[in-house]
Amino acid sequence: MNTPTPPPAAEGAAYLAPVGARIGHVHLQVTDLDRALAFYQGVLGFEVMLRYGDQAVFLSAGGYHHHIGLNTWHSRGGHPARREGAAGLYHAAILYPTRADLGRVLGRLQAAGYPLAGAADHGVSEALYLDDPDGNGLELYWDRPQAEWPRAADGGVAMYTRALDVAGLLAAGT
Repeated sequence: MNTPTPPPAAEGAAYLAPVGARIGHVHLQVTDLDRALAFYQGVLGFEVMLRYGDQAVFLSAGGYHHHIGLNTWHSRGGHPARREGAAGLYHAAILYPTRADLGRVLGRLQAAGYPLAGAADHGVSEALYLDDPDGNGLELYWDRPQAEWPRAADGGVAMYTRALDVAGLLAAGT
């Protein structure tokens, strides 16, 4: 399939997405709906809002119509999502409101024996990295208040990647 290359932006006509634009939800193809549901509902704690038999389920945090959609429409019994050398989604990110909330979900992951692929302190946020049961990459994170973000000499954000204080994060969740 040939996808056309978008034309270069017209000089002086740069478009910026409006303030407040955001990604509203992620919808994932999974190979086994019950296994995916055991992870997203059972471990991460998302609430089922709507289920279409053994084909699809929509999950939420706090009663929103859905933050995560899962379906087996074209993937039941198929291969894991991530393959070496293939394009696709690197990860979806789930933002937790507080450090304590992220610490609690880390405790749940550890209690379930669920492996992390990584963990990092980025200065602006603390993040946990893992794959869901179908190999879809996830980042679970919380943002520090903007006033605490590291800044460069010119005032811009100076993100970094350092080791995460996992013990401190766990303690914050208790």
